[in-house]
Amino acid sequence: MPEDDKKMAEGLQSVILTMQIVDQVARTGKGVGVTSLATALGTSKSRIHRHLQTLVQQGYVFQHEDSERYEIGHQLVSLGQAVLDNSGLIGSTRDSLLALRDRLGHSAVASQLTPDGMLVIATVPGRSPIEIGVRVGSLLSFHGSAQGKVATAFSSEAFQRRVLTGELTAFTEHTITDPAKLSAEFDEIRRRGWATAPNQAALGLNTLASPILDGSGAVCGTVGIVDLTQSLAADPGPEHTAAVMETARRISVLMGHSGPLPFG
Repeated sequence: MPEDDKKMAEGLQSVILTMQIVDQVARTGKGVGVTSLATALGTSKSRIHRHLQTLVQQGYVFQHEDSERYEIGHQLVSLGQAVLDNSGLIGSTRDSLLALRDRLGHSAVASQLTPDGMLVIATVPGRSPIEIGVRVGSLLSFHGSAQGKVATAFSSEAFQRRVLTGELTAFTEHTITDPAKLSAEFDEIRRRGWATAPNQAALGLNTLASPILDGSGAVCGTVGIVDLTQSLAADPGPEHTAAVMETARRISVLMGHSGPLPFG
């Protein structure tokens, strides 16, 4: 291999390792040590340590003086917030989530469609003294969450097949893992325009969600409400479903969608 190509390959590998380290540190809430990183990424501790020192100098990770564990730094937090603030979907949902929460009292949530699941991008706490909801940054499954099911139901047939033939993990005893039953539920969701998932992602929790469409008419996200199953029924009343679908329509318009929507 020519020397220039060799240097370029080594540089790319170094960048890849740096990004892998950042990903591991960011996903480990209590911090992570050099040994754990080296084991997880299949490389030497000395190599991991060199990359970590560079990341510390740039502010992307930091190390407590009395600890050998590394955590996310201020620069990484700032970068993540900048990405969220500049997301078209999150900007379009902010006021609508507040209005939805004020109208119904439940926690309101917006999620973005990604290849691996529904990414929670914005939340507004409900009016209950006990905080019920999901965390921003959480990735919800396509089959075990209301957000994932309604997004899949309004996506292409190819996308639905991908979900139905993929791994259908049982998060609780109520999670639907039978592809035939899930496919039938997708049909029902398309008919009515909303989905729920009582006790399916977590026991005692339910979500009511509707799809958000973009200017091309494709699903780009979802909006919904979250609460305990005792406060948000498996079959919500018309006040709840109407409010969530109206909010989904409003956000879809802000995302550039025009014309009639295929629900409600």
